[in-house]
Amino acid sequence: MPGAVATGHSHRPTTKTSHKAFKSRKATKGALRDAAKGKVSSEKGVRKTPHQQVMSKLDRRNQAKQRQLEKHREHQREASLFAGKDGAPRNVAVIPLCGGCDAVAAIKSLNESVDLEVDVPESVFRVPVDRFKQKLQYLPLKRDLTACLDAARVADFVVLVLSAEEEVDEFGELILRSIEGQGLSTVFTVVQGLNNIEPAKQRLSVVSSLKSYITHFHPEQEKVYSLDNRQECANLMRSLCSATPKGIRWRDERSWMLVEEVKFADSESESTILTGVVRGKGLKADRLVQVGDFGAFQIEKITAAPLQVARKKKGDEMTMDDAPAEEVLETPTEDRDDLADLAPEEVVMDDADMEPEAPKKGVLLDDHHYFSEEELEAYTAPKKLPKGTSKYQSAWFLDDDVSDSGSDLQDYDMQDAEETPAGPEDGVEGLKGYAATEGGAGPSEYAKSEMFIEPDQDEDAMQLEAYRKKKRDEARDDLEFPDEIELHPNVLARERLAKYRGLKSLRTSPWLEDEDRAHQPEDYPRLLQIPDYQASRIRAAREALVGGVAPGTRVHVHIKGLPATFRESYSPNVPLTLVSLLRHEQKRTVVNFLINLSSDTPKSIKAKEELIMQCGPRRFVINPLFSQGGNTPNDVHKYCRYLHPGQSAVASFMGPVTWGAVPALFFKRTVHDPESTEEEEVSQLPLTLVGTGTALPPSTSRVIAKRAILTGHPYHIHKTLVTVRYMFFNREDVEWFKALPLWTKRGRSGYIKEPLGTHGYFKVTFDGRINPQDSVGVSLYKRVWPRESKPLEGALLDRDFVPVAQEEAEDDGDAEDVEMA
Repeated sequence: MPGAVATGHSHRPTTKTSHKAFKSRKATKGALRDAAKGKVSSEKGVRKTPHQQVMSKLDRRNQAKQRQLEKHREHQREASLFAGKDGAPRNVAVIPLCGGCDAVAAIKSLNESVDLEVDVPESVFRVPVDRFKQKLQYLPLKRDLTACLDAARVADFVVLVLSAEEEVDEFGELILRSIEGQGLSTVFTVVQGLNNIEPAKQRLSVVSSLKSYITHFHPEQEKVYSLDNRQECANLMRSLCSATPKGIRWRDERSWMLVEEVKFADSESESTILTGVVRGKGLKADRLVQVGDFGAFQIEKITAAPLQVARKKKGDEMTMDDAPAEEVLETPTEDRDDLADLAPEEVVMDDADMEPEAPKKGVLLDDHHYFSEEELEAYTAPKKLPKGTSKYQSAWFLDDDVSDSGSDLQDYDMQDAEETPAGPEDGVEGLKGYAATEGGAGPSEYAKSEMFIEPDQDEDAMQLEAYRKKKRDEARDDLEFPDEIELHPNVLARERLAKYRGLKSLRTSPWLEDEDRAHQPEDYPRLLQIPDYQASRIRAAREALVGGVAPGTRVHVHIKGLPATFRESYSPNVPLTLVSLLRHEQKRTVVNFLINLSSDTPKSIKAKEELIMQCGPRRFVINPLFSQGGNTPNDVHKYCRYLHPGQSAVASFMGPVTWGAVPALFFKRTVHDPESTEEEEVSQLPLTLVGTGTALPPSTSRVIAKRAILTGHPYHIHKTLVTVRYMFFNREDVEWFKALPLWTKRGRSGYIKEPLGTHGYFKVTFDGRINPQDSVGVSLYKRVWPRESKPLEGALLDRDFVPVAQEEAEDDGDAEDVEMA
């Protein structure tokens, strides 16, 4: 039998072994130093031994425990304000959002759930809740916008009352959005009349719909309490008596008080006494106080006002403790704030020997008047001269003595034109770079002997009208130039735009403020100057942390100088608030507010249009200037003529200082024409909440620059040399604005080379070829000054309107129901 066939066989190699991976922890010192790349590790936090590792873990536990204890102590400090028999009451504002809701009935339902049988007046009143050892101070409100805003401002808890049978109307939504915009503390939502829904199985869907509606405004709302359910009312009362209110930051940085009682002065020499419990920070007699919408006043003194305690003697007789003698808690010192809102007026002596200012012969560009050093030469028609001819020799050449072959001739005036550095519309952004033409086109390659034919005046006017009419149609579709203006041919641009100047860059070019002194408001130099806003704000806030009457103390505040309208318009059914102002908050300056215009606003708001603004405890009637936000190196910001729906801007006006980021509300009065046939009117209310905002740092050096854009049409294009018309209409205007840089909407920049003729035509040299459909523009800027604000007199919305709104809501109750979510 033959043997097996030999096949190839090899053993596993024994000389190739795989080594273990390199361990970085066993690296040399040099390798570790190279891997660190120069970084030096700090010894703090490095665990070297198991003992140090265990100690570090204990340290972390200790730190966590300390943070927990500190948080607990802070919670106890906040809760101690309401603890004890002399503790402050918890302010509860009950706000009805629907026409059929009743705040007094809602308070009765809450009190009955904890077995409290007390009369419920329509004014502010206090109720002790013995079950939870707390005191509640109710603010029953009607559907009054001003009263709801004032009550929500000083409330620890806000109870929103909804109806199970009707939806929230437009006026109720205005109240809801307004109190939300000014800042809210803890919010609860209740529903009234749920048992009236039949069949009973639909009640859950109604509650679900109401919860969906309220969570659209307040997502933290987890439950809608039914006032017809005793157990849910008891749960709500437990929350009102045990929960710690969230608070409002801007309010808690100041001292504030809900006025419980007012004692009017019998004569001008006596003081009006306002009684209430101090909340927030300590109340100081040196600081001014804002009383409702009546203005800021000085405090004469602060005295104690403890409540009289009823004691039970032998038998069933109840006796009241004798009223203690008046105890003065705080009196003003030498550091007392005055009521002056402007700095003292300085006496300025006019120097009769002062030399008159030399007349300017050109527009101001950045910080220099161009063409003002030499006299403006009289216009002479350009001559055709041989090369090398000087200005003196040209006087000896007559027009008929010169050869017209064109080989040795050039346009003399074009040769002497000065070049001005090109600048963009409002910065270098959006402009293209220099684009060289074929063969490196330069000024020497232009057609030197090209003849300019003066157009007929009537024909030129007809072409101008047709050109501008075409532009108006295009502006409706695409707003390329929102600041564009059109000059009448008979108007001189140098007179119409005398206050305007040019800027090479809106963000970085210097703004010469000396040119604006003659146009500034009379009281502008007397406004408060704040060099360092952040340091001033911190200093004013820290002053409020120390001293004053302690929070939780019931006091009498004696105030002098309240106007006669205060006594006439005061009503116990409307809450009255007292807020202490921080230092300097009564002084006027140029204040800035960020305004966010609601996208639901049907129309744009024009600058300087009258608005009503509420910021903190004060309300003003303002005519604001709108400008672009952001920080620029030269502190120059472009003025906005309109604020469109959904946009944001900075609103500026002259008013008192407000320290900190305090929320602001912007209202606008609307007048409806009964004969109007427009179907786009959304709101039928006489007042509309158009936007919300926040206070920004005030500044008198912030320049608001109004931009005017003059545009022209490229009449003739030869490479980068363009003849432009319809921007100016006489030769003197071209000479006056000759220094300004020009630009096109497609990103090219250029400069005026020379004027042509007497109708305002001129040649422009651009940094590249332009499109025949392009427009040539020049930007001019003028500083606009903010206007003065005045305090609001009376209520935001006339109280006579509220019953009308309720009647309309009742009339609409029979209409089809609309889904609330």
